[in-house]
Amino acid sequence: MITVARRGRMLAVLLTGQVMASMDGSIVSVAAQTIREDLRADGAAIQLIVSGYLLTTGVLLVTCARIGDVIGHRRAFLLGLGWFTAASLLCGLAPTATVLVLARVAQAVGAALLTPQIFALVLQHFDGAARRRAIGVYSMVLALGVALGQVIGGLVTGADLFGLSWRPIFLVNVPIGLVVVLAGRRVLPGSRTDGQARLDPAGVAVLTAAMTALTAPLIFGQDQGWPAWAWISLAGGVALLAGFAGYETRARHPLLDPAALRPAGVKPGLAACWIVMGCYTVFLLTLTLHLQDALGYSPLRAGLAFVPYALGFGALSLTWSRYPRRLQDVLPVAGPLAFAAGAGLLALRWHEVASVPLLMLAGAGHAAGYSPLIARITSLVEPRLASAVSALNATGPVLAGVTAVAGLGSVYFAAPASVDGLRRVAVAVAVLLLIGTACAARVTSAQRRKDPAKKRYGGKRAPVSRR
Repeated sequence: MITVARRGRMLAVLLTGQVMASMDGSIVSVAAQTIREDLRADGAAIQLIVSGYLLTTGVLLVTCARIGDVIGHRRAFLLGLGWFTAASLLCGLAPTATVLVLARVAQAVGAALLTPQIFALVLQHFDGAARRRAIGVYSMVLALGVALGQVIGGLVTGADLFGLSWRPIFLVNVPIGLVVVLAGRRVLPGSRTDGQARLDPAGVAVLTAAMTALTAPLIFGQDQGWPAWAWISLAGGVALLAGFAGYETRARHPLLDPAALRPAGVKPGLAACWIVMGCYTVFLLTLTLHLQDALGYSPLRAGLAFVPYALGFGALSLTWSRYPRRLQDVLPVAGPLAFAAGAGLLALRWHEVASVPLLMLAGAGHAAGYSPLIARITSLVEPRLASAVSALNATGPVLAGVTAVAGLGSVYFAAPASVDGLRRVAVAVAVLLLIGTACAARVTSAQRRKDPAKKRYGGKRAPVSRR
């Protein structure tokens, strides 16, 4: 049995790995201009350095989650973290833009391998209130890693540590990664492997082609004016994904077990989580662009402006599991509404003083619409399906984020002025969050049907008869 103290150390190791993977998805964007000047890179290379990481992780997450079933989640996490650390060293030492592009792809492979193992290990080794608290902290790290990447990227690049310019944003991963790998070998419990699990090559090939066809145009199509290849690729990706879904129902060793989606409430719950995370990604991007383009904020100042959002998100993520059960039931429905209200009011008029409570409201609403909901989804699914839930929880937000940025980013850039674009995006985000609210309400209803005794007795167990 795992002690409380060991669980704490285990969670610290896992979440440090998650922070490293999340931050490196955004940390490069702030340093992109400096990298371009130092390596004399062209626009295509810079785009690959920034976006290739996201593309690679999005394509490989489901496959890597299945690898965890085959070789063990502990082993897959440590292997992925070691790979990520080595690739970070190569990124920091890259002499040319081409080498940096390849190193970023390698770094993304490591991130894709370690990321889905984190949630799977939490589901396997935490239960009850401990699991709810762990998911709250995990959700906070998952969401705020992107914002922290922008802030730390600006700080490190601006400081020009040891005269190394942008390189420390990658090199800092090396000592941290080595410490975490060594600590992980000591504190992470051995994870059970499914002796029947196999990696289906046909499923891997179809899903990889589908995800590549979907994500590549979403990431690169906007900058190229949505050429014909982007629309053809999107259509092909949808067709391949539909074919993959059909294949998985017949596969002897499915890459993504369809049984994870069968319990009532799981599909709308995942949809709600993906909507909330997609809205967060595009809201963060467009508001940051508005602060820099229209109000003249530096990248670092724009990043620091989101500190109140982080505080609101963090406070609710860390405390919601202690709330009364009735309030926990309300959070997934009220959260997206609070997020929409905060984002909408911020878009109407930005004011530094008024922005603090509104950002805190939006951050708290984001947390309420994600952390309690993903905890509820896991309670509806059998423990043996932890890897499938982890894969869906990791892949969905990535795909939702790139879709939101591609679609609503185009709305922002098409507007005559930055403030007009921000307001149009806020309206679209509000509509999407209303849809997310409806999906979250279906999960609450499904859970009550699953356990009618809790509904009757206000969230407590039914009294046991003594007769």
